[in-house]
Amino acid sequence: MPHHETSSLKSYFDEIAETNGDNECRAWLNRLFDNKAEIADCVSHLLERGPGTYVGFLKGSFNFSFRIRFREGFPDALIRFPKPGHTATALRDEKVENEVRTMDYLRQHTTIPLPAVHEWGTTATATTKTAAKNLLRFGPFIIMDYVEGTLLSTILKQPDQEDMILNPNFDKTILDKIYRQIADYMLQFSQLRFTRIGAISKDDHANWYIRRPLTYNMNELATVAFYPGDRFPTAPMDSASDYFSLVANEHLNHLWTQRNLADNQEIAQKRFIARHQFAQLIPKYCIHDTGPFIPFCDDLRPGNMLVNPETLQITVVFDFEFTNSMPAQFAYDPPWWLLLSGLETWLDRCALQEFLALYEPRMEQFLRTLEHVEAESLIRQPSAPPLSARMRDSWRTRRFWFNYAARKSFEVDSIYWATLHDDSATVLDAQACAEMESLTQRKMDQLKAYKEECSARFS
Repeated sequence: MPHHETSSLKSYFDEIAETNGDNECRAWLNRLFDNKAEIADCVSHLLERGPGTYVGFLKGSFNFSFRIRFREGFPDALIRFPKPGHTATALRDEKVENEVRTMDYLRQHTTIPLPAVHEWGTTATATTKTAAKNLLRFGPFIIMDYVEGTLLSTILKQPDQEDMILNPNFDKTILDKIYRQIADYMLQFSQLRFTRIGAISKDDHANWYIRRPLTYNMNELATVAFYPGDRFPTAPMDSASDYFSLVANEHLNHLWTQRNLADNQEIAQKRFIARHQFAQLIPKYCIHDTGPFIPFCDDLRPGNMLVNPETLQITVVFDFEFTNSMPAQFAYDPPWWLLLSGLETWLDRCALQEFLALYEPRMEQFLRTLEHVEAESLIRQPSAPPLSARMRDSWRTRRFWFNYAARKSFEVDSIYWATLHDDSATVLDAQACAEMESLTQRKMDQLKAYKEECSARFS
């Protein structure tokens, strides 16, 4: 596997965009806490469980939840809001509806343990319920059952370490038990089929259909890069190559848009080459171009799973907000989260070989477990390779890295130079060279203006 210096290619968020988002979220949180008793009353009215009392909160990257307790005999509930500033304002309604529809679909078609959803609403939803209208003052929401459990990532992580890294001494037999459950979920996901790429939705006649995708990457670009929302997709797609062309354009648009993405001319050029060449790799790595397409969740990982700490049985899986019907090859990748943290944790410090040394044994363990699950499964597709074989092929061909880069505008450069670049390839034609020269000058002009604005704002 090629290996290139990538330390200078670590991507940073736009500090101004990030601060704006944090300030917006902080003001909203203050308003939320000021009204927590009213929110508890609204939830109790909607669920008809008697008086409800606020007893705590849960926070995530994109969502904030209040836990509401009722009289004995009723389970606690969570009301979950997307956080403004951390979820793009224009995407909050869409994110909530997509998550509700996805959980509804998965509940009908899989045995994955999901939280029961009792009520939900978007700011665009017409409702006659006063309680729902009052809740919508704080934005779109989902009310679901509170589920007891411990985060699986907490159990798996190395103790006494700030970083979220898998405990290297974790009992392999117990890890097999955990892997077996998640392998079963991934196998079930891999059997679901759609004819288009995008978010799962349902019409007024309860028919499933696909609308434009909403991805983790889109939300990140919108909140911390000042990415223009009118450049996001507006409709579903019918081929994997169309989707990869769209994300390749997204990567390039991001480079042109975010002002602090290149500290000097060399970095600007290396980023341009990486993103230009990513688009050239689509014919090499794109498979199953015309479908079928498979639901894929970026966030299906231990950090979004609760377990019974005594039995290590997974009690609930959550955070399906950025799940979409996607090119099948995403579902055919070995899990990226086997060491818990993202691949960028290693690439940012040029530690690819360390990552491989730690990751590959866990990947082999997971794939052996998946093979056992496949052998015991009632799902049979005699003419198709098993999921475990597809995952091995993804790793062997390096398609795994291409797929990860497709989903990560902030990491595409370091991934490309560390794992996908081929020194023998003709890098740029004359037109691309001219475009790179124009981009380089623009990035330097942008950086100067950005630094001046930061100095005026933060000094």
